[in-house]
Amino acid sequence: MALLKEPFFHFAVFGVAIFGWFFVQQPEQIDAPEANEIVVSEQVFSALASRFHAQMQRGPSSDEAQALLDQYVRSEVLVREARALGLDNGDGVVRNRLVQKMAFLMTSAAQSAVPEDAVLEQHLREHASKFQTPALVSFEQIGLPEDTLDVDVFLASLNAGEAPPQDTIPSMLQPVVNNAGINQVDGSFGRGVFAQLERAPIGQWSGPIQSGFGVHVVLVHEYIPAQTPSLEDIRDLVLADWRSALADDLRAAQEATLLEAYNVSRPNADTLQSWIGQ
Repeated sequence: MALLKEPFFHFAVFGVAIFGWFFVQQPEQIDAPEANEIVVSEQVFSALASRFHAQMQRGPSSDEAQALLDQYVRSEVLVREARALGLDNGDGVVRNRLVQKMAFLMTSAAQSAVPEDAVLEQHLREHASKFQTPALVSFEQIGLPEDTLDVDVFLASLNAGEAPPQDTIPSMLQPVVNNAGINQVDGSFGRGVFAQLERAPIGQWSGPIQSGFGVHVVLVHEYIPAQTPSLEDIRDLVLADWRSALADDLRAAQEATLLEAYNVSRPNADTLQSWIGQ
């Protein structure tokens, strides 16, 4: 069957096996599950809002209040399931610690997964921007006086091999820059200079280029565009990112499954808004 060959199916089975192992190993520590009803009361919201205010020095907006309630419901589900598994037995840890333990159980399968290279190749293609090496440029630059009348004439003389005139602007800026990325170039010359250099021709003086210090002409020696390395060169990085994405998917799927066993009673938008306004 095709399903049996799917990596996600194997990891889901492994995740179930982890829960099963815990039940077998510690049956005496597992209590009967709590009632399957979660009530988000005004008192609960007040406590959440108070913690939010202590951190942010303001009350939550409507969207933030909804997010607080969503997080509370998810946490409550995981806390109850953790207690049902006996994860809090003999442990004086608070609710967040129980949530962390449940999250570990739900995602540990992803950390031991070893996908085929074809899977990693696809992940690399779909998330290439995460792994790209930055674009680099090597260039010379000359600052022009503000009263320069004809930049084209100035460029023509430089491209003909003539030395620049003595009245160019002296500057603390480097006259020659090698293998610099956008952060280095824009950090030294001002925002947007790297983008102008990307459009400049290679091997000839061109301009004008506007920087935070004035106008320049530039000679771009080399431009190396951003590149995505091969899987062979960055396999460990791609594998770690793939496992992280898989862990997020597993956790979200199992949280959704666990949530289905609960009847959640929560305020509607108007009631929540009235609580916010108090």
